[in-house]
Amino acid sequence: MLGKLTWAAIPFNEPLPLISMAVVLIVILAVLGLITVKGWWPYLWREWITSVDHKRIGVMYVILGLVMLLRGYSDAIMMRTQQAIAVGDAQGYLPPDHYNQIFSAHGVIMIFFVAMPLVIGLMNFAVPLQLGVRDVAFPVLNSVSFWLTATGALLVNVSLVIGNFARTSWWNYPPLSELAFSPDVGVDYYLWPVQISGIGTLLTGVNFVTTILKLRAPGMTYFRMPVFCWTALATNLMIVAAFPVLTATFMMLLLDRYLGMHFFTNDAGGNQMMYVSLFWVWGHPEVYILVLPAFGVFSEVVATFSGKGLFSYRSMVWATLGICVLSLMVWLHHFFTMGAGADVNAFFGIMSSIIAVPTGVKVFNWLFTMFRGRVVFTTPMLFAVGFIVTFVIGGLTGVLLAVPPVNFVVHNSAFLVAHFHNVIIGGVVFGALAGINYWFPKAFGFTLDDRLGKASFWCWLIGFWLAFAPLYVLGLMGMTRRLQHIADPSWQPLLLVAEVGAIVIFCGVLCQIAQLYVSIRTREQRRDVTGDPWNGRTLEWLTSSPPPAYNFAALPKVESIDAFWQMKRKGRAPVKPTYEAIELPHNSPAGFVTAFFATVLGFALIWHIWWLAILNFVAAIIVVLIAGWSIEREEEISASEIAQMEQAR
Repeated sequence: MLGKLTWAAIPFNEPLPLISMAVVLIVILAVLGLITVKGWWPYLWREWITSVDHKRIGVMYVILGLVMLLRGYSDAIMMRTQQAIAVGDAQGYLPPDHYNQIFSAHGVIMIFFVAMPLVIGLMNFAVPLQLGVRDVAFPVLNSVSFWLTATGALLVNVSLVIGNFARTSWWNYPPLSELAFSPDVGVDYYLWPVQISGIGTLLTGVNFVTTILKLRAPGMTYFRMPVFCWTALATNLMIVAAFPVLTATFMMLLLDRYLGMHFFTNDAGGNQMMYVSLFWVWGHPEVYILVLPAFGVFSEVVATFSGKGLFSYRSMVWATLGICVLSLMVWLHHFFTMGAGADVNAFFGIMSSIIAVPTGVKVFNWLFTMFRGRVVFTTPMLFAVGFIVTFVIGGLTGVLLAVPPVNFVVHNSAFLVAHFHNVIIGGVVFGALAGINYWFPKAFGFTLDDRLGKASFWCWLIGFWLAFAPLYVLGLMGMTRRLQHIADPSWQPLLLVAEVGAIVIFCGVLCQIAQLYVSIRTREQRRDVTGDPWNGRTLEWLTSSPPPAYNFAALPKVESIDAFWQMKRKGRAPVKPTYEAIELPHNSPAGFVTAFFATVLGFALIWHIWWLAILNFVAAIIVVLIAGWSIEREEEISASEIAQMEQAR
């Protein structure tokens, strides 16, 4: 009846997982209890859980990413502490098996359930507003996408309580991930959550490509779109191109594990290097799927807080599209050492170097935008400046790794760990934090505390360099990745510096929590009554803060780049529109209900509970069909109601 699930799946004899499980359960029960006592369930169900408003869904994506950031960071500091103390005769506090699970979970969580939700959340919130439209092309599908992502995050965290997680690192290479070497459910706890969340991400890609290509305000041609919309378009084109490859690759590995097939085995015609190639066909575009939206955020932030239009807008657009294309042509530099041959390595080395050119164009454009501008160093702007410094250094080490002979020397070393985090933290995380601080007043109607925001920035910047600069040196000294125990005592001083850096980053996280708490407590003094707290340039600042459900009472007419800035520059106040009736989509529980069945389905597949899997798969299909065949999908708001709401606002 219960497949492979037994009482032995709960780690009663391991204190660390039990403590983690207890802490998580206490927090969850406390939150649920507070919601119940306060009577917030009807409000949450109506305004958030069943909402198809792109702004609400964007906020929920960001909240999911920030919550999972705490989980992923806890894994990181546990690993960093283990490496700092497990030197020589000391064995540290993490057993090898548990360390390997934490190592794998950290990568999976940070890529799929922190970075992806953060950038997709910012796109969800800002892109329709910047395009001057009322919602994305497929609002209900947008809700389904979010809840499938949340399903994947939940299933990964279930491995804390029931069973264990993969010990294969986040790229999950065969043969280690094959059934012969990983017979328990750890690898399945990786594959099924990522498959489910990957479907949600693919649906998001289709949704946003359609939205950007087909829904724009009157007069907004492609070359009048904000740069953030261009980066969102490029990102979602890459999602549509790359995520099916990952889905097919993981499905082949699942067929190996569940049905005894031989796609990636060492016998019966299989080829384990085919997995590596297919994984990185998705994996390198994924880096740019994450970082391009951050580039878009920095473009908006730098232009706004420099008081100038973005330098060479068209070159920024072409650089974005160039990165979109080139990112699909560089994947083999992740495994130069596989023995593909000098010609193949040379081609991919050259392509990996060429992709630095459009990235360099962007950096110079940001610098020229700031040059002779009236730069205001708010928290978002500080993250932008810190990003430029950090990302340029990370990019230079990336060009170094694109040279095959150099790559042969530092491959699989801590040098590569430092480079990757240089790009992801300096680019994606800094970009997400800049975007959150930038658009927070638009989302909630009040600004965040700038002093605590700046304190958070400095902790992140200083902590990052303390944590990862030593790894460049350690990599050149010969330290490889994934070490649970350090045999060479001469590495310990640098590892202790890295540990201090991780603690400083934790101080930055605490500053962010304090920033949010203080800002909410003092929100009445921070109210944004203008809708334009930063003297912004793009259309999201035209509407009130927070925007109404319909975004704009009348769709704006766009005549140039930086449409709202041009309206203000010409002294043209928004004309009182002639209100017309607006149709808005109904709330829909389809996303939440589908995610419920998908969660049980994923759990059943992980544990081989076949009858439960079949029932929930059928139930999920029925929910999708009911939602798809629903006739009454929209409600109409009359012109008089809109006029009353606008007057009240």
